[in-house]
Amino acid sequence: MKKIAFKQVVALCAVALASGFACAQTSSVQLYGIVDVAYRHTSNEGPASDPGQSLNQMVGGGMSQSRWGINVNEDLGGGLKALVNLENRFGADTGAATTPYFQQSWVGLQGGFGRLTMGRQYNILFDLVTSTYASYPYSPYMDVYKPEIGFSLGARNDNMIKYMAEVGAVRGALQYAFDEKSPTGGKSIGGYLRYAANGIAAGAGYQDYEFASGKKVKAYTLGGSYRTGPWYVNLGYGQNKVDTGLTPTDSAVLGAMWGSAANGGFGSGAMFLNANKRTIYTVGAGYQVTPQINLGAHYFRAKQSGATSSADGTADFLTMAADYAFSKRTDAYLEVDRTKLKGGNIAFANGATSRSGFTIGLRHRF
Repeated sequence: MKKIAFKQVVALCAVALASGFACAQTSSVQLYGIVDVAYRHTSNEGPASDPGQSLNQMVGGGMSQSRWGINVNEDLGGGLKALVNLENRFGADTGAATTPYFQQSWVGLQGGFGRLTMGRQYNILFDLVTSTYASYPYSPYMDVYKPEIGFSLGARNDNMIKYMAEVGAVRGALQYAFDEKSPTGGKSIGGYLRYAANGIAAGAGYQDYEFASGKKVKAYTLGGSYRTGPWYVNLGYGQNKVDTGLTPTDSAVLGAMWGSAANGGFGSGAMFLNANKRTIYTVGAGYQVTPQINLGAHYFRAKQSGATSSADGTADFLTMAADYAFSKRTDAYLEVDRTKLKGGNIAFANGATSRSGFTIGLRHRF
């Protein structure tokens, strides 16, 4: 994090005053970011005529998606603070920005009552999983291979109001997002409750998302983790239940939530979107060998079913990673993964039913 010089803050205040707005003293304005670039190799990436071909690529985010952002924290007095966050995600391999340009863009207030934020921000499913039973405690998940995030209904919501409060070791949060008559829908509601103390963390959450047609996808998650000495272990469960009769527009939105190579290929094609129920079980462990070296291994088992057997199928995901920290800000990592689709009814777009991969990358945080 880097603080902007005080004279820059004064200049901003001068502009605000000239426009007729009051300008209180800003406690901090901080610039932060991650630049992560990696080499990734995956098997069975060829066309349907020859699916066994492999793919070699440079990715602009292996362990973490590259980003830059601005945090503002203003002391309003009486224990009340104003908060602002703007965060852009991009591919460091090409410099291309993601869409929308700001993946987070919210403003809020924090005080004795808790924290209230408004704008585009993480949804409660993502908040709960990454804070309570993340796959890797030093980086919540591997960005190029994250089956667990494929159950979080897109991870973020537009037009959201979110309230969070803590009492001792217990934290709770609620969210509501407006659809604003969007042709793709977007109304959502949800909440979670978690406990964290003495190395133990556990929680449960629920969220539903309403499509433009009024049909919904409902998501549940629960899990926990335990940290003792160099060891970290975690368990988790997630479920998505989808109303039947989705329109093509609804299905496209659901496909964007479910479908991604980073979600292990458990994707968005017609054979996947025929499902009306998906579940995932996760178990993993990590071990800190030295202050610089972290090891981790995680297994995910996913299952989907539908009104007919054509939607039925299972998937096994396995990922292992080793991370070496050169410093507090710079680390290198090696990750290997394996995906296996079963049941005879689901496959990758090219017809393959298994895929292996490995990733070697370098990450710097500022």
